[in-house]
Amino acid sequence: MLHAKGSLLTIDVSDRSTSTTDIGGVLSQFIGGRGIATKLAHDRIPFDADPLGPKNRVYISAGPLQQSQMSFTGRMNMTGLSPLTDGLLSTNAGGYLSRNFVRSGHSVVEIIGASDELLAIHITDEGVEFEEVPDLAQATVPEVTDAMNERHKLQSENLVTIGPAGENLVRFACPITYDSRAFGRGGLGAVLGSKNVKTISFRGDSEPPVEIDEDVQSKLHREAATTDDMMKRQGTTSGTEFINDNFSLPTRYFSEQSFEHVEDIGGDAVEEKKFKKEACSVCAFACKLPTKDEDRGIVTEGPEFETVFSFGSNCGIGDIVDVMQSNELCDIYGMDTISCGNSVAAYLAAHDEFGNAERVHELVEKIAYRNDEGDLLAEGVNRAHDELGVENFTVKGMEFAAHDGRAIHGQGLSYAVANRGADHMYSTMLGLEYDGEINPEGTAGKAEVLIEQENHHAIRDSGIFCAFSGDYFTKEQKETIFEAEYDELLTVGSRVIELERHFNNQRGMDADEDRLPYDLPDLQESIQEYYELRGWNDNGTVPESNVDGFVTADD
Repeated sequence: MLHAKGSLLTIDVSDRSTSTTDIGGVLSQFIGGRGIATKLAHDRIPFDADPLGPKNRVYISAGPLQQSQMSFTGRMNMTGLSPLTDGLLSTNAGGYLSRNFVRSGHSVVEIIGASDELLAIHITDEGVEFEEVPDLAQATVPEVTDAMNERHKLQSENLVTIGPAGENLVRFACPITYDSRAFGRGGLGAVLGSKNVKTISFRGDSEPPVEIDEDVQSKLHREAATTDDMMKRQGTTSGTEFINDNFSLPTRYFSEQSFEHVEDIGGDAVEEKKFKKEACSVCAFACKLPTKDEDRGIVTEGPEFETVFSFGSNCGIGDIVDVMQSNELCDIYGMDTISCGNSVAAYLAAHDEFGNAERVHELVEKIAYRNDEGDLLAEGVNRAHDELGVENFTVKGMEFAAHDGRAIHGQGLSYAVANRGADHMYSTMLGLEYDGEINPEGTAGKAEVLIEQENHHAIRDSGIFCAFSGDYFTKEQKETIFEAEYDELLTVGSRVIELERHFNNQRGMDADEDRLPYDLPDLQESIQEYYELRGWNDNGTVPESNVDGFVTADD
């Protein structure tokens, strides 16, 4: 089976030491990306670790496809113990980091310990250098990029950086690469902040060789370049009006399910502000959304659909430029737009301030610096809702994505059982329900489909290939590329899901966390069916026998 090549680089920022480990054996079982990082995290992070303590670890990892020149592969994975969900979590980002990362000669970089001083870590194929950067304390992401460029000729595509939100331990702070591409969900930016790591750079000339079928690569690249896809013009916002009109667009902190100003924040509104094409590394699909508004002097990348929801409809904001500004603030401060927008929306609900864009932007800044009411909101909805006096719209502590499980019930089931919580990318049952491949009504009989989706997405995030490649990267092509039968790949994906769940079980999480803040038809029966099909216990825990026997990095 195709897998990433390259060593594990461990960096202990407590004493500024490094070591490398050959992990070829475990890579052969877990491919790379999310798979290898999950296995390492499961084995190396103590089950009782504090997410913001020195025993937590952060894993940055590539898959074998980052060692190719194939479209849809400009992505990277990051894994660690989440300060938002208190469980093991992986997240990924696009941009141009991946090729610089693999050229450093490593497949995984592990950050452990905690530094006494704010650090920049510079990783090349010749070694690791530590740079104390006290002058960059509370600097924004673009300010760090400017400083690294001036000092070391490093560009945004070489860097993973936290903004003020990460330093201030905002629970949904995220690392940023390319100044606007976020490792978005779960708060791993706060974990780097707890370790006093401001930025990490990657460069080198030691890309390990990986042989990938040239015909498949060429076909994917050609189709990515020539297809007439609405995503190239409007990104994920292309479906905003369709979802609002036919399903549900959560509005005013989930109190309504359609937004009367949807046309002012949807795909056409975003396309009107788009001023050039943008892509990820070596990808010909070019679906990114550089936007600007001349009148207000706002230039950003996006917003994508989730940000249109979180800072648009859910905050009662009907002006795309206001949403663009919220998007840009989150990028420069280093925060997940979904969790941040929902936290702001919860505040607006509590104070009857929906539609107040000026207040929204003020709150985003206050959250990043934990000033005044921003200190409470920086904890996220799960920890703030009681004091705010609003309903807790989270699962496992993670704020909901836009695709409303009250309307597409398979996606609701996915939110309930997903190890990551209420995140739409864990299984994307939503796509099957929007397209009519399965009936959006009810959860009965959907557990088997959900399991295949979860397993597939674990492989996607281990490979790593983009979620937007689905219409172009066929099952047969995956078998050719990965040199394995599709069912064999799904088995690897299942291992990843089980390791995540097993780790969380050891932290006391079980079926009690697999719940929603609303009722769905047959939900409890469908959750039990999900456990049974997975071979798990009735209380949502993984039998020890299911995770025994995997090769470890130390074998």
